[in-house]
Amino acid sequence: MLDTLDAPTVRTWSRLALTALGQAREEIDALNVYPVPDGDTGTNLYLTVESAAAAVEHCFAEHLEDPTLGAAAAAMARGALIGARGNSGVMLAQLLRGMAEVLAQGGEPAIFRQALQRAAEAAYQAVAEPVEGTLLTVAAEAARAAARTTGGLAEAADTAYRAARTALMHTPEQLAVLAEAGVVDAGGRGLVAVLGALADAVAGQTPMGPVALRQGLGEAALVESCEGHQRPPGPGHPAFEVIYLLDAPDESLPLLRTRLAALGDSLVVGGGDGLWNVHVHVDDAGAAVEAGVEAGRPHRIRITHFAEAAARAGERTRAVPETAGRAVLSVVSGTGLAELCEQAGSAVLPADPDRPPGSAELAEAVRRCAAREVVLLLNDPELRAAAGAAADQLREEGVRIAVLPTRSPVQGLAALAVHESARRFDEDVVAMTSAAGATRYAELAVAEGESWTMAGVCQAGDVLGLIDGDVAVIGTDLAETGAVVLSRMLAAGGELVTLVLGEGVPADLAGQLVALARKQRPEVDTLVFDGGQEAAPLLIGVE
Repeated sequence: MLDTLDAPTVRTWSRLALTALGQAREEIDALNVYPVPDGDTGTNLYLTVESAAAAVEHCFAEHLEDPTLGAAAAAMARGALIGARGNSGVMLAQLLRGMAEVLAQGGEPAIFRQALQRAAEAAYQAVAEPVEGTLLTVAAEAARAAARTTGGLAEAADTAYRAARTALMHTPEQLAVLAEAGVVDAGGRGLVAVLGALADAVAGQTPMGPVALRQGLGEAALVESCEGHQRPPGPGHPAFEVIYLLDAPDESLPLLRTRLAALGDSLVVGGGDGLWNVHVHVDDAGAAVEAGVEAGRPHRIRITHFAEAAARAGERTRAVPETAGRAVLSVVSGTGLAELCEQAGSAVLPADPDRPPGSAELAEAVRRCAAREVVLLLNDPELRAAAGAAADQLREEGVRIAVLPTRSPVQGLAALAVHESARRFDEDVVAMTSAAGATRYAELAVAEGESWTMAGVCQAGDVLGLIDGDVAVIGTDLAETGAVVLSRMLAAGGELVTLVLGEGVPADLAGQLVALARKQRPEVDTLVFDGGQEAAPLLIGVE
């Protein structure tokens, strides 16, 4: 465990927080009844932290050696501010900014406790009319509990998480709308996930291990389904949500806050040093933007009409006319795999194995398909959270989208093989899902260092044979390890074997495996493709 918070731990924290919010995104959306029951708090928090994590990665990429703790924390806060969505997102960004201000002094336990206290104060200051029973309360209770600790960093982080979890369970007692709906506060639930990720990072958890060990809430976080509570605001609530980034001097903010507070409610203004994120609910969206123009330079302006957004959400389940255009989008790495997908009629989003696409990149790729119906083949389990957030945005834009959580490109190829655009959308999705699910998958990888696996301890340079995502074989030779993996897969039966060769593999590898398949299962057909992928020397699919 760490004695002092450092930049690599901030990086791990940002990654774990993104994973935790990805896992909890739909749950948090379902909890969302305050301040507006529009069911998007989980998605907003996910997108906010996605931007924060990307900024931290960029910070590390800019330095030949690890950046300072202050630089990493500042990058996380600025990334969150730029990407903040919704009032909870802006509050979280301001909370991270408060932490960064103090962590610039160091990462010792005493300073860390001060950072949590400053974070809570900054979040309260961002809100025009703070309300208890929300993310603010959860942040304050976490900071107070951590301040009472006298031990090390891990104790402070774990205590903050546990106090936040307890505070969250009491939010219905503080906010009547939560009690009426039978739920805890959605923003507070998101903060619990973020603080749990922080405690995990400090304790030595890594993104490659069993992630988000502290995220479960156990008893009665959601007393009843919230679907009935997600409805457009009533007549007494402002009609528009207005969000924009604002370049403005600090001294112009008091007047801006006063003007916006007079126009509406749910006012949150976070930021500092000339860059601000403004969020407000108003009836006159133009006046809210004009107030920003008078204060400085507003940009990235987003205006949402609550009633129209609710109507679009209601239309998500309606049938799309059969004449609507349909597209399939495959996320793959390697020129050969991309060509295979294109030949099968799919658009392709090239994936960098070192930088998987985020939700914004996935959404933009779907928009480029220019189709009303889209089937998205992820081919990587790590993309599910980002794809879910992207799909929610696209559905609000009127796109009917189905995300098939294919875990390997060979499952994606199997799905493409049965795709028929002439079928009804739902029937096509079912057929593609069935084909992907009936395809067992495996891959070979080369270990980058010593690590514990399901098959034992591997060393750098070892060849790993993964079956259905778990390491099943550890070897030293590609052909020998591939033969063991293929034999194990064929032992369970199959009708078709697909081999996808990676970049730079030995020329005779395919021939050896084809011969093995014919010997072990003469009735099985074998297809060989040059995928060109870098990360995996060999992909295997058995249908």
